[in-house]
Amino acid sequence: MIFEVLQVITEEVNSYFEGSPVSLENIATIDSETGDNPNTTPDIVLSLLNLKEEFTLKNQPNYHINGTEVTYKNPKLNLNIFILFSGTNTTYTEALKGISKVLEFFQGKKVFTQDNTIYNRDEEGMENLTNFKFIVDLYTPSFEEMNFIWGTLGGKQYPSALYKVTLLEIERDLILEKGTVITGLNSGLNNQ
Repeated sequence: MIFEVLQVITEEVNSYFEGSPVSLENIATIDSETGDNPNTTPDIVLSLLNLKEEFTLKNQPNYHINGTEVTYKNPKLNLNIFILFSGTNTTYTEALKGISKVLEFFQGKKVFTQDNTIYNRDEEGMENLTNFKFIVDLYTPSFEEMNFIWGTLGGKQYPSALYKVTLLEIERDLILEKGTVITGLNSGLNNQ
């Protein structure tokens, strides 16, 4: 589900731009992949930065009743992911313009569902994405957090925008147990 969400976001942001300047890549390795040829570097790189479980939704039961049969599964895994858009254009002003355009896009669209989103369903890995909803919000880290982030990513800082994508549901179709619905209670006590 993480790849699918990042691919949907990449395609949606690219449709807002003229052309396809956004590429789903690891910003930490972008310089080593392109080498000395800056023409092969994408204008904007989208990277997964971190993920965090949404603990408030962790203790919900996950069972399904169909007639008199009950099926039990492990609870869904609800995730928040943090994504980073980095302007890697060699011209600083163009990098700033690219990040500004990303900010404009998400100011206009924060909620993504299968009904309001256009994406390539034929691409490998996207054929199983049918029902989804996620929300993208701007996340503003402190200067200290930004320093730590870019230090972890290799030290070279690009103009960037960090977003939090909320409530990705990951559920494996694995039934743990089946049972029947309890329809009555027989205590076995005699009423006197």
